[in-house]
Amino acid sequence: MADNHLGEFLRSRRSGLGPEEAGMASYGARRVPGLRREEVAVLAGINADYYARLEQGRERHPSPQVLDALGRALRLGADARAHLHRLAGAVAAGPAEPVPDRVGAGLRQLMDCWPGTPALVLNRTLDILATNALAAALYVPFRPADNLVRMTFADPAARAFHRDWALAAEAVVAHLRHAAGHDPDSRRLHRLVHEMSAHSEDFTRLWRSHTVRGKTQEAKRLRHPDVGPLTLAYQTFDVREAPGRQLVVYHAEPGTPSAEALRLLGTARATPAPA
Repeated sequence: MADNHLGEFLRSRRSGLGPEEAGMASYGARRVPGLRREEVAVLAGINADYYARLEQGRERHPSPQVLDALGRALRLGADARAHLHRLAGAVAAGPAEPVPDRVGAGLRQLMDCWPGTPALVLNRTLDILATNALAAALYVPFRPADNLVRMTFADPAARAFHRDWALAAEAVVAHLRHAAGHDPDSRRLHRLVHEMSAHSEDFTRLWRSHTVRGKTQEAKRLRHPDVGPLTLAYQTFDVREAPGRQLVVYHAEPGTPSAEALRLLGTARATPAPA
């Protein structure tokens, strides 16, 4: 990744926002899509030359007020606004020391107390650090089930497993972009982006879009080879003992075919195969 992370993000968001979406009249032919630099500056109420310096990397420390104005001008959502502030150094980029990729015994025990609910722990680069038994059973099609980005773009099982693969792919890259705002110089992040860019044109296209979104809650439509279609919602919780770590818990609506499929999946995986 280039050194000018802030400028890259601003250019990408500007090119993805048309004048009509920004509430501006459009005059004359446009050589490139999206807003012009001068239009962003007008919308944000800042000097056009100053905004140009931000994109070019000649100015790297805008005030929080300027960042807020740019967030409004570029119609950024909450995650993308926070990402913008992090790229400008307005908030801490991440923990001073790397967090070891170990999950404490207490959290593992808690996850194991939910035999009917898949649960897993992720770090910012979406490495799977721990699963309970049902989450391991859910991800059986992937070999190995080690990182959600690699699993989505490099494992042939992904397109059958995700019934909405394109949406899943977009979401996982947006989550990874969110991680880049916390620690853009992460060696693990660089290695993963390099590996996936070499492997997948879809990943490269989505990575260049600079879409940013953190994990919150939404539905996943999956197809498991053992129990068939599943529609699962999930909730995400920060692990306070390890900054950047998240506990993700999936669940199915009670009384639905997906709830029965989860029950069958847990039963099948808990029953030893015949000798």
